[in-house]
Amino acid sequence: MSEFTLIMPDGAEKVVDDTTTPLEIAKSISPSLAKKSVSGKIGDRYVGMNEPIRFGGEFKLITKDEDEALDLLRHSTAHLLAQALRHLHPQIHLGVGPFIAEGFYYDTDDSAESDKQVSTDEFPAIEAEMKKIVEADYPIINRPVSRQEALDIFKDDPYKTELINDLPEDEEITIAEQGDYIDLDRGGLVPSTGWIKHFALTSVAGAYWRGKSDNPMMQRIYGASEWTAERVEEQVKAIEERRERDHRTIGRDMDLFFTSQEVGAGLPVWLPNGATIRRTVERYVVDKELSRGYQHVYTPVISNLNLYKTSGHWDHYRDDMFPPMDMGDGEMLELRPMNCPSHIMVYKHKPRSYRELPLRIAELGMMHRYEKSGALTGLSRVREMTLNDGHTFVAQDQIEDEFKKILQLIMDVYEDFNIKDYRFRLSYRDPQNTEKYFDNDEMWETSQAQLKRAMDDMGLEYFEAEGEAAFYGPKLDIQTKTALGGEETMSTIQLDFLLPEKFELEYVGSDGQMHRPVMLHRGIVGTMERFTAYLTEMYKGAFPTWLAPQQVKVIPVSQETHAAYAQEVASKLIAKQYRATTEMRSEKMGYLIRDAQTKKIPYTLVIGDKEVADNTVTVRKFGEENTQTMTFEEFENMLASDVAHYSRVEA
Repeated sequence: MSEFTLIMPDGAEKVVDDTTTPLEIAKSISPSLAKKSVSGKIGDRYVGMNEPIRFGGEFKLITKDEDEALDLLRHSTAHLLAQALRHLHPQIHLGVGPFIAEGFYYDTDDSAESDKQVSTDEFPAIEAEMKKIVEADYPIINRPVSRQEALDIFKDDPYKTELINDLPEDEEITIAEQGDYIDLDRGGLVPSTGWIKHFALTSVAGAYWRGKSDNPMMQRIYGASEWTAERVEEQVKAIEERRERDHRTIGRDMDLFFTSQEVGAGLPVWLPNGATIRRTVERYVVDKELSRGYQHVYTPVISNLNLYKTSGHWDHYRDDMFPPMDMGDGEMLELRPMNCPSHIMVYKHKPRSYRELPLRIAELGMMHRYEKSGALTGLSRVREMTLNDGHTFVAQDQIEDEFKKILQLIMDVYEDFNIKDYRFRLSYRDPQNTEKYFDNDEMWETSQAQLKRAMDDMGLEYFEAEGEAAFYGPKLDIQTKTALGGEETMSTIQLDFLLPEKFELEYVGSDGQMHRPVMLHRGIVGTMERFTAYLTEMYKGAFPTWLAPQQVKVIPVSQETHAAYAQEVASKLIAKQYRATTEMRSEKMGYLIRDAQTKKIPYTLVIGDKEVADNTVTVRKFGEENTQTMTFEEFENMLASDVAHYSRVEA
């Protein structure tokens, strides 16, 4: 018998032997504590409530009212799903089954048993089997096993065998047992299957084994799990809402873009509707920047590798860059991961004077990132992207004023796109991380103070985050709340003293002497890919009129009698550069109007006898039941106002 010393939450020491379980410790403290304790934890390792303690350290009990307990419940529900699947599909192969923010999933492969994977039609039967296992209330126990024992247990499951073989020789292997089911598991489970009372299976999707595209495609079964039935219902509704807003689903339904293995993972193809949205955003951004004094340029998408060695990207960012291309004569070319070195060369190509500062350079610059296949997601995570990028070169005494102008530009753009749910993060260096961050205390302290002072002068609320800065300087990140419930960085303003030093940038000052400028990196709406994904989900595909790929659908009541006038109306709108089409199908009017509404076209015009006779149009706005008859000129004025005001209702 071995003994171990536990450090209790109050700092007291408790000596236990290797027959003691966390449940016994909980009962010795309080019966009510024992009833609500989900798991024990020693240091960062979980010990199940019914498991003997095998080591010492800081000890605590995880109770149901803690957020961490919900993760354990969801992890356990993934195991419950796997056990039910094994009962219903004995030959099924299992991958991994973790908890995730919105529930859990398990990766499965049923191809050994049949040509079909698990269907959503089977969800009721699978859930019923899961409930039987819950009613059986099997104890859940983790225990260590030898490598050979683990290989023997999972000899018929290639995915588990691969995981075991990839573990370091000196790493302990543990399994979890519940009834007739055994899984490879490190711990972090509820005491028994009877604890898992409220759950629902929600969807299936494809997923490459271990996130690599050259591995088998598995089926990922998702589910929700909560402590109450009400919370499960809420979670399922939230998941359904996210599914309806998912830009990949909307993009498919509205023909915005597609991706394919034939083209290449992470390389989206923009279809005409998606290209229209992107083109509208690009024109808007360029016009906005030109009006604020930016000079737009075009620079190569591929450059000499030495450019990125000088900038420091090769040292700090190499893992996210594509391999260099050897041209055979000693020249190495690199797909650019960032546009800043290119804009630095624009600045450097001729002598500069203080009279040119601030010098604002902007570009819709294409970049490439070496993203792993498993991380790629629609338009929001890609390998090729076009960044709404800009760099301003300023004198030291111009930093704060230029920072404020850039931030005001960002907020003006957000207003036009009706983006309201965002917050500001001042991102600083971690002074202890000298490997990641340029080692110059004075530079960091000065630049961080300047950004903070500018934010205070503008009266804006912000929060501070150490360790989130770029390697060359502090930055302001604008964190937007996505329609799917997450948060991402939409826009940035980064202060940079380092790159002007590395590239030896200079300008002639008013004193006739040479001075070093400071760079401000900024992105207003980020990449075209991610911004389009964000807008698609925010608007749920119902784009405002100025952005909509199709703004007007003209529907003749009769193709024989009214089509000519309908085409005339559409042609006039097209001549004014509105996006209009004429319906040419001979279907029932109700069906055609519903179809236009389904496609979320902002305006549907109906043309019948009265409209032809009176030179009018009957207008129906998307999402509205009522219609309004007006002259063509009145409709054109209404459409023009809608587009000019970015589809905002004017007071």
